[in-house]
This record gives sequence, C-alpha cells and structure tokens, in this order.
Amino acid sequence: MISASVRLLRLVSVLAARPSWTCAELAERIGVTERTVRRDVARLREIGYVVDSEPGPWGGYRLRAGSRVPPLILDDEEALAVAVGLREAALSGALGGDQAALSALLKLRQVLPRRIADRLGEMDAAFVHTPRASEPQITPNMLLELAAACRRGERARLSYRDVQGRATVRDVDPYRLVHTGRRWYFVARDVARDQWRTFRADRVARLQPTGQPVELAQPPDPAQLVSRSTANGPYPLSATIRLPLPMDEALRVIPATVGTHRPDGPDATIVDVGGPDADGLARYLVGLAVPLRVLAPDDVRHALVRRARELLEVNADDEACADDEACADDECAGDRLGVGKGMGTAGVA
Repeated sequence: MISASVRLLRLVSVLAARPSWTCAELAERIGVTERTVRRDVARLREIGYVVDSEPGPWGGYRLRAGSRVPPLILDDEEALAVAVGLREAALSGALGGDQAALSALLKLRQVLPRRIADRLGEMDAAFVHTPRASEPQITPNMLLELAAACRRGERARLSYRDVQGRATVRDVDPYRLVHTGRRWYFVARDVARDQWRTFRADRVARLQPTGQPVELAQPPDPAQLVSRSTANGPYPLSATIRLPLPMDEALRVIPATVGTHRPDGPDATIVDVGGPDADGLARYLVGLAVPLRVLAPDDVRHALVRRARELLEVNADDEACADDEACADDECAGDRLGVGKGMGTAGVA
C-alpha cells in the first residue's frame, strides 16, 4: 500500500505525460480504484494543480497551466537539464542582472538526488564557460557558494585577492550578488572597516560560514553600489559632467558600468565618470560626440578646451575666422565645434 503523498506525486507525473487520461487508465497505471483517482484529483486541485475533467464514457482528466506554480515533478534527465540551463543562464546573465536563475538553481540543487547532483558536478568539471577576452571566469560552484551565503544571513570569512594580487582574509556580512553583463560582483559589509564593499566574484578564493547570524541595518542599493564602484573605483580621477539628455538616453551614451548617473530634471543627466588623468578623461569625453558640460574639476575642463583647440587647428578653414586671437578664446572654440553658446568652454560635439 503506497502512501497518499506518494500516490499524489505519481498521479501528477502520469497526468503530465500526455494531454488526456480516462479515469480507468489512471487507475490502472497507478494501481488504485477509480474512486481513489477521483479523490486524489480533488486533492491535487486543493493544492494548486488545475485538472480539468470531461464527463461521459470517453471523458477523462487533463492537467493544464494554472495561476501559480504548484509542486513540479521531474525525472532524472529533466532535472539535470533544468539545472544545466539555470547554471548557464546565471553564468551568462541571459536573464539580466537579477538573481532569479541563481536562486532557482540553489533551490533545485538542495533537493536533487545524489545521483543527479554527482552528474551535474561532473558536467561542471567538464564544461568551460568562455569569458570575454582578458576576463577571468568564475566557477559555478563558487557562484553558488556566494549566492548561498547571501541567503543564509550569517557572517562569513572571505579569502580574497585584490587587483594587485594581494591575498587578504576578512570577515564580511554577505548581502547580494550583482551581474553587470560582464562579470559578477559580491556585495557585503566589511566588518572590520564597517563599510559596504563590492568584491569581484572571480577573485574570491574561499568563503567560509562562521555560523554567526547577522541582521543588516539599512543595506545599500547593491546595483548602484556596484555601478559607482566599477565606474570610479579603479581610477585616480573622477569628473562630473552634465549631459543634455534624459536618463535613458544618457545611459546609452555612457553605460552604467562606466559612470554613475542621476537625473537633473526631465531632460538632463549628471554623470560621474572616472579616468586615469585629466587628458585621458578629455579624450574620452570628446569621443562621446555629444554636447556636454564639465562641472568639475577644473583641470578636466581645461584639458577638454585644449583638445577642442587642437581639433580646430587641424580642421579650421583659413577663411572661416579672420581674427586668430578671437578664435583662440574658449567661446569661439566651443562655437566652432558646434556647441551652443550656453555650453561655453565645457561643451564639445
């Protein structure tokens, strides 16, 4: 005699195998009476499965989609296929920056039978995810460990290698994983420094739970923290510019991985962008080919004007301006590059 729960799971599996079953066919397949089939169908409906019934001698039962996701039954091959698909979606960021694929994969791996988990581990060892040029890759197991640490809500000991290759060990309070489209970042609170930090996930060597539960007070917006860190963190100089574009258009000109954006009314955006030095930032801003204003610092503004003058000297028509001294001032340089008078020395097209 099989238990009622096992019988219900078997009934779901049989119903999903083909579009329609008669009551007699289900009873024969499961090894119960037709009365038991009817009672079990009623129980399935109570827990969220939508099972349609058709009366009459040729009628039967049909399992169809409902308004929510009920318990799902997968065989070994199906479970493995779903796990592999979720893993690839998480590694590639195919579903965007959220953690939906990673969270689903964590839940699935917790309940996978050992025989399927072992096969998935063998595939993890055999498959190689090709990163972009010059970019290291993160293993699926490490990605899952970081995601699990964010879900546990307890302090962990992080072994990390920074951009100079120096190895450090620190206690952190895990919070979120953020995918930028290029790589994964681990957002956590550095306990010793009492600061929220972003860590390149591919530089994490080990993450060991301590068992100490923590409650995070006023955590930051993880996506904004990563955007600000990746845009300005690696550079010694940062400039603030104003683009005469709404936020969505400004993000197409300067991606979120390059600058930190905030609206300045409905038709303009303030962007903080980092660079190696003033001249390097000026070269980047000229290449945007968009009218803009450098709000700070002055050395970036002056470098932009110098570069504008260089462009004018190379491309100027001798008859376009008879007075060389007048052409040398900032306002004339801006006008010759097609920038409105309101932009002054800080604009470039």
